[in-house]
Amino acid sequence: MAPLTVIYRIWDVWILSWIVAGIWSARTIARPLALSQAWRDAIAFAGALILFNFSAPAGAPGGGVRATLLAPLWLPPAPLAWAFVGLTAAGLGFCWWARLRLGPLWSGVTALKAGQTVVDTGPYALVRHPIYTGMLTGLAAMALLKGTLAALIGLALAAAGLWLRARLEERFLRAELGADAYDAYSRRTPMLVPFVTRGR
Repeated sequence: MAPLTVIYRIWDVWILSWIVAGIWSARTIARPLALSQAWRDAIAFAGALILFNFSAPAGAPGGGVRATLLAPLWLPPAPLAWAFVGLTAAGLGFCWWARLRLGPLWSGVTALKAGQTVVDTGPYALVRHPIYTGMLTGLAAMALLKGTLAALIGLALAAAGLWLRARLEERFLRAELGADAYDAYSRRTPMLVPFVTRGR
């Protein structure tokens, strides 16, 4: 099986398991207006759609915008291609570590759950949004393996959408859980990239 095919299968398993695990969630107490999250999710979804469906290198040379978007910018050697497979698995595994650490506090949308507190252990001691970090790691591995301008555009849109959603979540949790508690956590923990940036 080709490395890109394996990456797709890894994503298939992760998405299916994530949907099934959605039943493990506590009662929602409050959430922001749906529209405030919907447009952010739309940006992330558009990026993922491009990356998964419209960014594979073109099979035949040609001209025009499509050819430019799908022309390979680089061709990773086989060892590097398989390293991207491993990076995908590691990123999505990081998502699951965070999901298990949250337990019933997890939600598929921005929400306050019954018994919600600031979670700052496990992967949440490394970054404030480890699920998004893991997803972006997997998406970046796919984009780098495909090596097209379309793939990079898709990755940029997905990253922008997830960053915007993370900022929304932080404003919401800061208001619901108390600025003092959440600000103390955000000052000592990077947002998305471990060991790189600190503070809000």
